[in-house]
Amino acid sequence: MRAAPNPERLSILLGLLAAMLGTLPRYLQGGHDSHLLLLSLAAVVVAVVAVGHWRLMAAEARAELPGLLRRLAYGLGTGLALMTAWYALAASWVGWQQLLSHGLALGLLLHVMGLWWKRERA
Repeated sequence: MRAAPNPERLSILLGLLAAMLGTLPRYLQGGHDSHLLLLSLAAVVVAVVAVGHWRLMAAEARAELPGLLRRLAYGLGTGLALMTAWYALAASWVGWQQLLSHGLALGLLLHVMGLWWKRERA
């Protein structure tokens, strides 16, 4: 069984890549060289898969991508804002590296949940 490439999947791949790249400063600052190397290699693999996914998509599907990328950007921004508020209210300052990685991960989750709810309604 083979799934056809679609813009939703590509937007999720790009969000995953953003979350992975947002985690790199944490590992760089913490001196976790092996984690940094593994995450960098995984990010390269996700980027290659995303490019391949883009090339296999039909032109009509590519036309839907700008709206989905806008939704992804809103999700990532909302995730960063929510994590900033959370750390400001509930915890002490943890550093911008951890805030970035947690905020982007939350934003990716919000984006995926939004796509899931959109699909359930249709």
